Amino acid sequence: MDMKRLSLQQKLVRLRERMHDAEWRRYGKLLLAGKLLGVGLLIGVVLLSPELIGWKTFAADTELKGNDIVNPLNTVWTLLAAFLVFCMQVGFTMLEAGFCRSRETINVLMECIVDTCLCGLLFYAIGFAFMFSHGNGLIGYHWFFLQGAPATYETTGVAFLAFWLFQFAFADTCSTITSGAMIGRTGFVGDLLYSVAVSGFIYPIVGHWAWGPDGFLATMGSDGNFLPTLGTGFHDFAGSTVVHTIGGFIALAGAIALGPRLGRKFKRDGGGPMLPHDLVIAATGGLILWFGWYGFNPGSTLSAMDFEGIGRVATNTTLAACAAGLTAMAYAYVQSKKWDVSFTVNGFLAGLVAVTCPCYWVSPTGSILLGGVAGVLVVLGVELLEWLRIDDPIGAVPVHGFCGIWGTLSLGLFACGQYGATGAAGPDNTAPLTGLFYGGGTSVLAAQAIGSLIITASTFAVALAVMYAVKATGLLRVSAEGERYGLDLHEHGISAYPEYVISSVARPSGMAGEEAHGAAGVLNAEPLARTIVSEPGLS
Repeated sequence: MDMKRLSLQQKLVRLRERMHDAEWRRYGKLLLAGKLLGVGLLIGVVLLSPELIGWKTFAADTELKGNDIVNPLNTVWTLLAAFLVFCMQVGFTMLEAGFCRSRETINVLMECIVDTCLCGLLFYAIGFAFMFSHGNGLIGYHWFFLQGAPATYETTGVAFLAFWLFQFAFADTCSTITSGAMIGRTGFVGDLLYSVAVSGFIYPIVGHWAWGPDGFLATMGSDGNFLPTLGTGFHDFAGSTVVHTIGGFIALAGAIALGPRLGRKFKRDGGGPMLPHDLVIAATGGLILWFGWYGFNPGSTLSAMDFEGIGRVATNTTLAACAAGLTAMAYAYVQSKKWDVSFTVNGFLAGLVAVTCPCYWVSPTGSILLGGVAGVLVVLGVELLEWLRIDDPIGAVPVHGFCGIWGTLSLGLFACGQYGATGAAGPDNTAPLTGLFYGGGTSVLAAQAIGSLIITASTFAVALAVMYAVKATGLLRVSAEGERYGLDLHEHGISAYPEYVISSVARPSGMAGEEAHGAAGVLNAEPLARTIVSEPGLS
């Protein structure tokens, strides 16, 4: 075979010779027709279905909407934050279980777990619709049972169901806060009843005012809306008011309606808080809450593209907690001359609550200052409740209620005038918030005070009505006999520690029988000596 490569001229001569052959002409025509058909089909596919090869003519697509474009990075960031916030339920459960008495530990576990399950279904059915859908200034009325929702929530670029999961974790947090001041004497059925009101109605409807797309506090200060002359709206970045103040003041209403636990003597009457049964669990739960707060606050950007904002929020969250833990410890020491772990734990939690509102708009220095104030405030709050004879076993009202108000107001003082709003593609700092201490005047402070007052007063009034309504059914509080016996055995039929025997032998040799550390500080308390085996209701 001649392997010599033909030149172009030789190839043309060969082709001319072959075209004189009828068989070669027929073959050439078929080959050319096939190629033309293939090219035509390819051009047709490109013109009729450009998305198949990644082409898209957006100018001709009149149906495309911004809310149909899912941003995968922001969606994953929001989901990770949601998982962290949900982990806070572990922290809340441990905190409450540690600060309660051993005979009501199972009751605390059941309340926290069942509240979560109940909240999830209620928030799916009606809560999310009331809070985050479009409606009017008072309530949303779309997307019930998550029907008719767009692909993403508003302009965030976050997939709608990812945003729902993130906000469910927030709603669950509010519901769990409520139970903290009510442990030790609340009937389980009564807990279910008020939880329906909290997760299904109170939290989402009041929350809509500040966080709904058309809530009257969110749009406050703009033309045609509530208080247009104010010139600015109410701001709550991650929920000092919407989550914590609401939860704290529902808890206060519940504690008032229930009254104190049997045997609870207040300082004014020569007593003090009842002993927590396991401060190891309580302190560990507090630290888990701190960890979960890194989803709570930075995750509220809803944007992984706001790199600077995420880092600033996380740093501010950390510094406020550190400052509050130390100031609470120091102020408690001045009062009792003891280094109190329970006040220290509630102190850093108070700092976390306080910084939750202003965390995006304040500087690290501002976070330290406002956190330090929160640490002192929580100790003062515990003493106030003690003086008012209100029984709050874990300090839910001072930590979440009082410090939630302080954190909301602190924005009007410490907003540093450099940061405006987060966004799906990055921050928008064209209209930064500036507080009083940075030369911004009192407009932001006034807006914060008005919003906080409206939400706090409304929540407390409605919650009192709900609690007393449940109380009227006879289901809010267990019977005196059941409370003396112990909620674990009376309501659930089992003790948390069936193999343990708690006796006077376990008391440290230096501890007097009537003096010990309480859940809210070093105060007089009931004796430790109790034996579960012989007296199962008196642990």
